[in-house]
Amino acid sequence: MEKLVACVQRKPNALCRLICFPWAGGGTSELAEWGRLFNDSIEVFCIIRPPGRGTRLEEPFAKDMASLVNEVTSVLLKEFKEKPFAFFGHSLGTYTSFAVALHLKEKYGLEPVHLFVSAAHAPNSAAYLALKSTPVPDSNSDLLACMRILGGNYELPHNEDIRRNIALAFRGETNVLKTFSFEKADMSTPFSCGITCFCGSDDKIYDVQGWKELTNGDTSFYELPGDHFYLLKPSNESFLIKHITITIKVSLMKEEKVFSSQGMQNCVPQES
Repeated sequence: MEKLVACVQRKPNALCRLICFPWAGGGTSELAEWGRLFNDSIEVFCIIRPPGRGTRLEEPFAKDMASLVNEVTSVLLKEFKEKPFAFFGHSLGTYTSFAVALHLKEKYGLEPVHLFVSAAHAPNSAAYLALKSTPVPDSNSDLLACMRILGGNYELPHNEDIRRNIALAFRGETNVLKTFSFEKADMSTPFSCGITCFCGSDDKIYDVQGWKELTNGDTSFYELPGDHFYLLKPSNESFLIKHITITIKVSLMKEEKVFSSQGMQNCVPQES
């Protein structure tokens, strides 16, 4: 599991696991460190080493989203079955988390207790289709320039080798995104869990309303001060951690009530 996932602080008595999916080209170290910031009720796993990143730099990137989803699912299936889990994804990581959640629901009947999505269009929106069709610059310098525009105040490392690896990862993972399609019309509402959407006030306007169509659960929307990488601000990070903690706790309580209610119904003698 360590080949793909990082857990900087094990919490065997945690009530829930939060699986974090970072943005294209980066975010692994930042999101992995969340494991030290949440209380003992939440254990954080971060998808930190997909093919083409970190210690797997020499491996080819996943050929498509299905390949990446299959790897994540096979590596973490035991953990998904073991205790409740929630997903957090930022930017491209949102779409990866959604694809994994969709696969878990369709193949194993498993569902997150909550989906936290950040800086991303709903995958059933026209804005998402437009994003997929946006060409990826061929040169690393042009690609890094686009990342600067997208990221606002996000500082790229000065080391040329690191910058090149970031550009390669961004291009490879963006190409994976282009292989993922979701057609809401082809299926019933996929989820029953709640969905919370976050975005930065100075970022582009995201089509988030479409998320309401993807669940029978509650949906909520929060705009925090900052650009595309608003979550790197300490005050916003603190808000996210507190809000995610409370939301997961409430979601677990709802699940427990539903389970208890169903259990009681099953114990009621049936009339002959």
